[in-house]
Amino acid sequence: MYMDAVVIAGIATVLLVVGFFLGVGIFVMKDQKAHGHEDRKEVDHGQKPV
Repeated sequence: MYMDAVVIAGIATVLLVVGFFLGVGIFVMKDQKAHGHEDRKEVDHGQKPV
């Protein structure tokens, strides 16, 4: 396969996007572990269900 600058740039872009979303996913998982045990209050705003 012929590897020119466009192919290399495309592969680098895909790897960067995948790395970004993996980083966001890891951040969210760690944040859930740190803050997931807090008591969550369900606040009733006096609204009717839809």
